[in-house]
Amino acid sequence: MVIPKLHYISEGNSPKEHIENIQKACASGAELVQLHLKDVSDKKMLKLANEAREITSHFQTRLLINDHYKIAREVKADGVHLGNAEDYTKARLHVYTWQIIGGTANTLQDCEALIEKEVDYISLGPFRSTATEDNNPTVLGVNGFTAIIDALKTETPIIGNGGITTEDVTDILNTGISGVGVTGAITNDFNTIKRFNQLLNTSSIDEQRHTF
Repeated sequence: MVIPKLHYISEGNSPKEHIENIQKACASGAELVQLHLKDVSDKKMLKLANEAREITSHFQTRLLINDHYKIAREVKADGVHLGNAEDYTKARLHVYTWQIIGGTANTLQDCEALIEKEVDYISLGPFRSTATEDNNPTVLGVNGFTAIIDALKTETPIIGNGGITTEDVTDILNTGISGVGVTGAITNDFNTIKRFNQLLNTSSIDEQRHTF
């Protein structure tokens, strides 16, 4: 299983804007996008996930759905990103065997718990404080990333996230992190996807091979 090094996590002032931004990200060369919507009914979420799937299929971009693993299965997304640890076992039973499952972590203990659940990648953050973070988890920065990666010594790809800009990429990669999840820096300028990809040295040959 190969996990792309750049994840665009969608944002927008409305569900429609999320879809428009996913389209822009795909057109600008994003290899993976995550449809990240909160407080939307399942019915609405299914409709939006279908729209996102149509766009990502056209561009051959991978699509992850945030939290809604049943919808991820229904639209045959490439996987699901779970913020809540309790959902892993249920999600694994529901999704197709080929679908990716990723999880959110803020501490070394979170990472260890996710590795035990055999997630395909871990999203670790926040790198810096952002307005979108719930209940203000500890900001990790370069030192936090380094400490966690050194302690983990894992093959599981770790994707850093939380307020990351192109200026941060080199320092973040030096910690041993595999890639980055980006929201604001890309939404503000979709041309930065090209720069992120250059910095991450993203190519299908160079992507981290995740062996089970």
